[in-house]
Amino acid sequence: MSSMMLNEARDAPERVAAQLTHNAEPLAELGEWLRQCDPHGVVTVARGSSDHAANYFAYSCMQSRGIPVASLPPSLTTLARAPWKLDGQLALAISQSGQSPDLIETQKSLAAGGAQTLALVNTPQSPLGEVSDREIALHAGEERSVAATKSYLATLSACAQLLGHWNRDRELLVALEALPARLRAAAKQDWSPAIEALRDADKLMVVGRGAGLAVAQEAALKFKETCALQAEPFSGAEVKHGPMALIGPGYPVLVFAPPGSEQAGLLELAEWLKSVGARVLLAADEGVAQRELTVTDAGHAALQPLSVIQSFYIMTAQLAVARGRDPDQPRHLKKVTRTR
Repeated sequence: MSSMMLNEARDAPERVAAQLTHNAEPLAELGEWLRQCDPHGVVTVARGSSDHAANYFAYSCMQSRGIPVASLPPSLTTLARAPWKLDGQLALAISQSGQSPDLIETQKSLAAGGAQTLALVNTPQSPLGEVSDREIALHAGEERSVAATKSYLATLSACAQLLGHWNRDRELLVALEALPARLRAAAKQDWSPAIEALRDADKLMVVGRGAGLAVAQEAALKFKETCALQAEPFSGAEVKHGPMALIGPGYPVLVFAPPGSEQAGLLELAEWLKSVGARVLLAADEGVAQRELTVTDAGHAALQPLSVIQSFYIMTAQLAVARGRDPDQPRHLKKVTRTR
C-alpha cells in the first residue's frame, strides 16, 4: 500500500536539490548579513518536527561558531509575557505553514526585545515571515501528509546551507552539492528488518547523539503519530542513567550510529544494550559489520542525520501499514496546528 507520506518521503531528494539551487544566492547574502550582525547568541522558536530541526541547527551552530543557542517556549511570550532583552542576538523561527499564532506573537516580541529575526518557512510570504526581518523559503513543495517528511529534510538542508554560508565553510557547501544523490541512495536502503522487529512492538527507545539526537527526536515522534507506537528519544550519553531501568529482555532500541565522532561510543553502547537483553536495531554505515540497518554515508559529518532520517521515513511509512495504520490519517491530528 502506498501513501502520501511514503510518496512525499521519496520526493525529498528532489525537493532538497531544488532548494539548494533556489537558495544559493539568498543564503549567501544572508551569510554576509549574519557576519555583519555577528550575533553573540541565537534563540529558536518552533514546535514539533520544526523544533527538532531547530535542535539540529542549534547543535551544528554551537559546534561551528561557539555561540549559545537556546530553544524558547512560546508560552514565555504568550502566557508569561517575559520581558525579552535580546540585543545582539538572532531569533530563528521555523515553521511549515508560518501561521501558528504563538510563533508569530513570539517572533514579534523577540524583535521588540532587540533581536534580529529570521524565519525558515515552507509557505513563502507567510504571517511569520512578515513579522521577521528576513524570510527564507524551504521549497519543499506542498506537503499533504499530516506527518512531515520532505519539509523536515528541507529544513535540515536549509540549516546546513545557512551555516555553510555563514561560516564560509567550503567543505560543507561542496558536500551539500552531492547531498541529493546521497539522499536518493538512502531512500533505497532496505530497512525491512526494523519492520519485522517492530510490527508487534508497543514501545521502544530511539538513540542518537550530537546533531543526530535531533533525528532521534523526530523518529520518536513519527513512531507515535503514524504507528501508534510509544517511542522515546535519548542521547547515547544519557541511556545508561535513568532510562536503563526500563530495559528488559527483548526491549527494542533503535540506535542511529552514522559515521562521525559519535559513532564509536554509540557502537559500544549498542553492544552493551545487547548484553543486558535489549533487542537492538543498529543503523550504521557499511563499514560496521554488526549493523542491521544500513546508513548511506552523507559525505560530511554535519549531513549524516539527513541520510539517517531519509531511510527512516521510508521504513516508518511502511511500518505503519504493516501495523494496520494509515500514516496519512493519524488519530486526532491535522496538518496545521494553530497553538496559542
